[in-house]
Amino acid sequence: MDIVFSAATVRYGGRIALHPLDLSLTERRIGVVGLNGSGKTTMARLINGLVKPTEGTVTVGGLDTVKDEAAARGRTGFIFQNPQHQMILPILAEDIAFGLKNRGLAKAEIAERTDAVLARFGIAHLARRRVHEFSGGETQLGAIASVLVTGPDLLILDEPTNQLDLKNRTLIERTIADLPEQVLVITHDLALLESFDRVLVFSEGRLAADAPPDEAIRTYRKIAAC
Repeated sequence: MDIVFSAATVRYGGRIALHPLDLSLTERRIGVVGLNGSGKTTMARLINGLVKPTEGTVTVGGLDTVKDEAAARGRTGFIFQNPQHQMILPILAEDIAFGLKNRGLAKAEIAERTDAVLARFGIAHLARRRVHEFSGGETQLGAIASVLVTGPDLLILDEPTNQLDLKNRTLIERTIADLPEQVLVITHDLALLESFDRVLVFSEGRLAADAPPDEAIRTYRKIAAC
């Protein structure tokens, strides 16, 4: 799916959070890195309309994220840095079903799709468990299942391996690698990006590098060392 930024700019009062950005993204695995406050999260949130461009446009699959907000947002799923905060209901199966109920699907289809996504991610045994009891890895898988059950084409993950131990980090890395959906990952976990197709580096609200992982990471290390 094409994600196109055309002179997309974000201002908060007199501060420019993202300078005019012209960019087209089509790759299956896209990484985004940058120091805190660099504009990377602002850029990612433009894609699903959580942030609106002050100037310019962003389109997702040809849909303008402002003019066609609902349709564009339906093409994307977003998992926040603290995924437990976006899980609305206490029982995992109920949380997964929640988004489908909001779309007016029949009970039988909701049950079928919920069971299918639980099986897909190997978490059927967690279906009736309370989400606050989950490990970090289980929480991340539950959040991924809750988002992908609605069928977005693109999944955006903000720091998906943050605060995970090695076992759970490896689990999430493998899960991301196996997803058929297009994926954009914001992360400080540079090793996670080594197999990605393309990595964007942001610095002070500007795109500082757009390259394969090894080249982009070298640029980021130089920026971080300043």
